[in-house]
Amino acid sequence: MIRKGVSYDVGRVMGGNWRPVFDPQVAQRELEIIKNDLHCNAVRICGLDIQRLSTAAGLALELGLEVWLSPEMWDKSQPETLAYITKAAAAAEKLRQQYPERLVFLVGSELTLFMQGIVPGRTVMQRLSNPSFWGTVKAGKHNPPLNAFLAKANQAVRGEFHGQVSYASLLGETVDWSPFDFVGVDHYRAASIKDRYIEMLTPSFAHGKPVIITEFGCRTYQGADSTSEGMAGDIVDHTPNPFTILTYLTNVARTALFGTQLPPPRMRLKRGNYRRDEALQAGELTDQLNVLDGAGVDGAFIMTFISPTAPYNDNPRRDLDMNSYSLVKSYGGGRKGAAYPDMPWEPKESFKAVADYYAKH
Repeated sequence: MIRKGVSYDVGRVMGGNWRPVFDPQVAQRELEIIKNDLHCNAVRICGLDIQRLSTAAGLALELGLEVWLSPEMWDKSQPETLAYITKAAAAAEKLRQQYPERLVFLVGSELTLFMQGIVPGRTVMQRLSNPSFWGTVKAGKHNPPLNAFLAKANQAVRGEFHGQVSYASLLGETVDWSPFDFVGVDHYRAASIKDRYIEMLTPSFAHGKPVIITEFGCRTYQGADSTSEGMAGDIVDHTPNPFTILTYLTNVARTALFGTQLPPPRMRLKRGNYRRDEALQAGELTDQLNVLDGAGVDGAFIMTFISPTAPYNDNPRRDLDMNSYSLVKSYGGGRKGAAYPDMPWEPKESFKAVADYYAKH
């Protein structure tokens, strides 16, 4: 496997910003750790804000990492999405000219789900809950409009960006890969497909192009390997409560006025006997890396390095990190880690396991 990677979120936005505070100095330190201690040679930088994306990409490129730039604007119309991607591509070209051959641009990610206009519904939840969704996907009716958009996006991006281009697809999307330089697939190993996880990738190798697993991962609770991925594996109680709503509205106002935010709402896990299991996450990730490596993929990006909005808590009911894919557990309240005293997080067992795998392969 040539590209040994991890995803690094600078602020995806859905139901709030997933990286509420972005500090370039912190980003530089984390990217240094990703390269030197996690032993990655590539990083997929994801987020909405183009300035954040450019800043983090520049830092990673300066460190010698290959960057897969993944600008993501979710739940917008096709014209809005195309205009955004084109603007991001122009910003990426400035970086590519400084660091040629080490920057790949992703024109989108799972757009059947995350963009309006491929299947009915204004939001991802409306699309997934629409009675026609599964019938549309099984019949392949989403593929023609998806490929029509991808053709426009590829053309628009290449008009601004003169490096390599790809797309992060769902396996259920039959993509025309002819305009792209890589085949990109988000592929999580859910329990229901564990015995055919690699077999499902077979069509991806038929295009004669390098296959990249643009996203895969495992949550951090006992039994996470036995669930279906996606919403079925989510163990957070998202039921609105007055505190959550008040904090959200306050965050919106404070961000607009002062550019600052309060800590995230005190969410809790669903009722049940959930147990933290870092060893399970570590074992799943290294096993999947080994399986993917053996299958001949060109590279893989683990989801994800850090999830600040899913902090660890000593109270198991409020340990949102159990629901997280991240390789480090985030702390709140100004608490710092032991392994990296300058960082507000601590490496999980998965960090150490992945670092060891990447160092040896």
